[in-house]
Amino acid sequence: MLFFANERFLWLLLLVPLIPVVYALVVRSRRKRIEDFGQRDLVEELMPSRSVSKGWIKILLFDLAFFFFVIGLARPQIGAKLSQRETKGAEIMICLDVSNSMLAKDYSPNRLERAKLAISRMVDKLQDDRIGLIVFAGSSFVQLPITADYVSAKMFLNSISTQSVPIQGTAIGDAILTASRSFSAQSDKSRAIVVITDGENHEDDPVEAATQAAEAGIKVYTIGVGSTQGQPIPMDDGELMKDKDGNIVVTRLDEETLKQIAKAGNGAYVHAGNEEFGLNPIIEDLNKLEAERLNSVVFEEYDEQYMYFFAAALILLVIESLIGNRRSKRRLFE
Repeated sequence: MLFFANERFLWLLLLVPLIPVVYALVVRSRRKRIEDFGQRDLVEELMPSRSVSKGWIKILLFDLAFFFFVIGLARPQIGAKLSQRETKGAEIMICLDVSNSMLAKDYSPNRLERAKLAISRMVDKLQDDRIGLIVFAGSSFVQLPITADYVSAKMFLNSISTQSVPIQGTAIGDAILTASRSFSAQSDKSRAIVVITDGENHEDDPVEAATQAAEAGIKVYTIGVGSTQGQPIPMDDGELMKDKDGNIVVTRLDEETLKQIAKAGNGAYVHAGNEEFGLNPIIEDLNKLEAERLNSVVFEEYDEQYMYFFAAALILLVIESLIGNRRSKRRLFE
């Protein structure tokens, strides 16, 4: 598995296609100045040793070197080996609502991104527990199977958006049932489902689903995201979502439903705040569960690969510096 430890540097790759374009504009401007100076053919005869193709070769080598340098800055890493280890802990399935209502901005920057940040911080605090991710809107599916590989969990978490589930809606019950079926076969008592949503269920009966989960020995916790006053839903084009009658859609937190779900699931309900999102008290409660022996397969080590990309960049820069701007008498480049 390949991932980047400093993936923010990958934004610099946007400059790679721009470098030849800028150079082409510079060459074009230079030609225009030459034509202003005099007849182009005559001026070219006055500079017989000047090579046009070498200039392009140098800039393309520099561009390629820049590409490898940026990849190196991003610190590519490869999982060196898989290892199996035995741990004691609980299994936690996170059900994250990715419906459009989670784009409301009563949290910074919006409900969904704030929830993802809270989950990421929760993962950082886990030690021997295992975690899985379910995303849901009008339907649900497993984004990440139950695992103790926290690095992979955060990678999958970063990729979640409102586009992760093509069917819009809020099917909380379906998400709970999907999570109930997603625990490992070796776990039968220390299991919990954490549902993070605004609670506006429109598709099924989540209370019944939580009841079934509780009967199977699974605790169901709910975290309410949003305000009871309601917030409009911004769209990609900058406009606010409207219904078929042209009225602005306002999404409100349905605390009552979430409280009923938590009660039926023998769990607890927490209203998420901007400072304390609500996962910490749930984690404290989960720590009281009887720990089970769990066998996990994880990446034990990661090999750094950045040095190879830096070396490639250095070699290309050395080659670029050795190429002059004059024509080669042997015409190797032109």
